[in-house]
Amino acid sequence: MNSNPLHITNKSTFEPYPITCFPILKSRIWGGEKLKTLGKNLPNKSIGESWELSMIGEDISVVKNGVYQYTSIDVLINNFPKQILGEEIFEKFGPQLPLLFKFLDAKTDLSIQLHPNDALAKERHNSYGKTEMWYIMEAEEDARIILGFNQDSSSEEYLTHLENKTLPTILREYKVKKGDVFFIETGTVHAIGGGVLLAEIQQTSDITYRIYDWDRVDDNGVPRELHIDLALDAINYESKDSKIVYKSKSNTLTKLVESPFFKTNFLPLDGELHFIKDEKLYVYICTHGEFSIEYLGEIYTFEKGDTILIPAVVIEFILKGKAELLEIYI
Repeated sequence: MNSNPLHITNKSTFEPYPITCFPILKSRIWGGEKLKTLGKNLPNKSIGESWELSMIGEDISVVKNGVYQYTSIDVLINNFPKQILGEEIFEKFGPQLPLLFKFLDAKTDLSIQLHPNDALAKERHNSYGKTEMWYIMEAEEDARIILGFNQDSSSEEYLTHLENKTLPTILREYKVKKGDVFFIETGTVHAIGGGVLLAEIQQTSDITYRIYDWDRVDDNGVPRELHIDLALDAINYESKDSKIVYKSKSNTLTKLVESPFFKTNFLPLDGELHFIKDEKLYVYICTHGEFSIEYLGEIYTFEKGDTILIPAVVIEFILKGKAELLEIYI
């Protein structure tokens, strides 16, 4: 990467095109090497996350392609907020990416955790809450995830099981396979199990309350920090099925999630599709195959593991190829 990732463009007029960014790779105690299959160059064998589009804290994405290569995404959005985000998103969020896009590779189980809602996150952390969704890209045999309680619970029951180290017995498990989709509302106790590779779409927030970590310790024998007290009144103790059931059809957008925070469609692309979209930010995640975007006579090619930002002012374009895509917008 260029040694100056905060390069500021001197262009006064925005030149729109499908934008990709360099991945921000995160080492995790539970991470592995499967992100290599998504074209990521891994510095070690315990990379758990690849942040594809981010404006969280110091984790600011840097443009990888085109005329804005090596420009940080915050600089680009600050210079051209309405052209990239669209007027509606800009009016609501300011010059900010309201969503974070990432891939996760769980070699072993993640901690059991949850995220606070907007109100609690604002009060305690001056942050947004973290509503999210998962699209399973790969799952080993018998891989599973944990999502919510298997029946309605209470803070008293939860604390008893937590103290007795039996919390997983009152939580709902799902065996997972490629293509499974889950919508995780704030307050939902959850964990990604080992052997799962997934795409995650979430609100721009990095607030996590970790409540159980399988009694793991780090290289120095120290357990990771837990957030038992903070989590207590942030948990939703009601049982709910978080799996999204859907049927897909070639070259047809299928609705997966429609929430106040984001909307996601699934598109099995096979051939050529002509798109005319709203004047707002769209993002495409390629979960399988290869495809191209034709815009103003230029061809931009992408493959599995690419996350593509389509600026608001890009209204009309053509998708070509054989691929499976997630389409996300607000």
